Amino acid sequence: MRGVPHRFFGWGRGGGGAGGPPPEVLSAAGCAVQVVEHMPSLGRKMLMAGRGGLNITHSEPPEPFLARYAGAAPWLAPFLAAWSTEDIRQWMAGLGQESFVGSSGRIFPSVMKASPLLRSWLARLQEQGVTLHPRTRWTGWDAAGHLTFAQSAAKNPSEAGETWSAATEQVQDTSLFTAPDAVILALGGASWPRLGSDGGWVSLLEQRGVAVSALRPSNCGFQVAWSEPVRERFAGTPLKPVALTFAGQTVRGELVVTASGLEGGALYALSAPLREHLARHGAAELLCDLRPDLSVQDLAKRLAAVRPRASLSNKLRKALRLPPVAVALLREAGPVPVSMPALAARIKAVPVRLTGVEPLARAISTAGGITQAACDDRLMLRALPGVFAAGEMLDWEAPTGGYLLHACLATGRGAAQGALAWLRETHPERYRMPL
Repeated sequence: MRGVPHRFFGWGRGGGGAGGPPPEVLSAAGCAVQVVEHMPSLGRKMLMAGRGGLNITHSEPPEPFLARYAGAAPWLAPFLAAWSTEDIRQWMAGLGQESFVGSSGRIFPSVMKASPLLRSWLARLQEQGVTLHPRTRWTGWDAAGHLTFAQSAAKNPSEAGETWSAATEQVQDTSLFTAPDAVILALGGASWPRLGSDGGWVSLLEQRGVAVSALRPSNCGFQVAWSEPVRERFAGTPLKPVALTFAGQTVRGELVVTASGLEGGALYALSAPLREHLARHGAAELLCDLRPDLSVQDLAKRLAAVRPRASLSNKLRKALRLPPVAVALLREAGPVPVSMPALAARIKAVPVRLTGVEPLARAISTAGGITQAACDDRLMLRALPGVFAAGEMLDWEAPTGGYLLHACLATGRGAAQGALAWLRETHPERYRMPL
């Protein structure tokens, strides 16, 4: 049995979940696996996610869990079912990392860090004979159809601000790898490019006939034309709890005022409909409930109890405990109502005019990517037999809360299983291992 595939892929977004499972699955099945990573080390995106505890999945029941993937749910369903939340927790335990379910239903490593899990994962890959090639970037195919690469001697060209064209030299396939029997791509989207994902693969695949939907920001911030006092005084200030409503959908959570607009978990959950509305109309009105725990009637009653001569700021502070940033948001919406019932109604639905989407490089994740029609049911690219794709390269999006990393992990495993099945079909003389 020949020890292949010699497999190339980027560690999803410089360390996201899609890049990890394929080498583990393939090497465990007896394949010789080569991993190419254009950053100096693997796992950077995972380490960044770990700063918040590494929310790796969610404990929701299968039906509402699947609904988080909206229109892509039918496409992702087989992969999510094949590697469920419980499967991920058992996999973590097998790496010596127990997990727990938080009060919100999100699942984290017990140590609330990504580094121990990443170290154990990399150690397993090493034990299984996986060969790693850092500081090496895939650059496409040559005229003969061979994979081409560029290697960098720079410590970290991406973070140093250098371009790959200036910091690298071209290396042909035969000088780095033998011709692979299969290729799995897990190059991420185009968010957080300094951690490894820059979307540079899009043109390479489109040139080969692979259909790719435009990459767009997801779980992202939005721009607001704040007044100068708001920008100067409140940039970086959190606002919680709030409830945001747009297009009939309401999400409760927190916001953060930025110099250019708004960020925060509640807003991220609405990013898809807001983004699409802005693309069509150029602006969007978001309604913000500054006191989601109280009804309009409760608010009006509390406001009426404050002495009439009190200033607006004092009324809002004494009666409703609204912080200064909330008062500023209320004032930004236009003239503040004078009557207590009208003021209470405004507080429950403060209009915020969004004027744009923050750049893709600042988004948490990416929408768009390789279309479903461009892949078969094993995640092999129809235009490129033997080439598979996983993670955020595929056209799907989901909110934060563990859904992003779970789908990356699941599609990474799915692509690896698909590659094994394809190899067994196309090279039965070399791949007789059980799937």
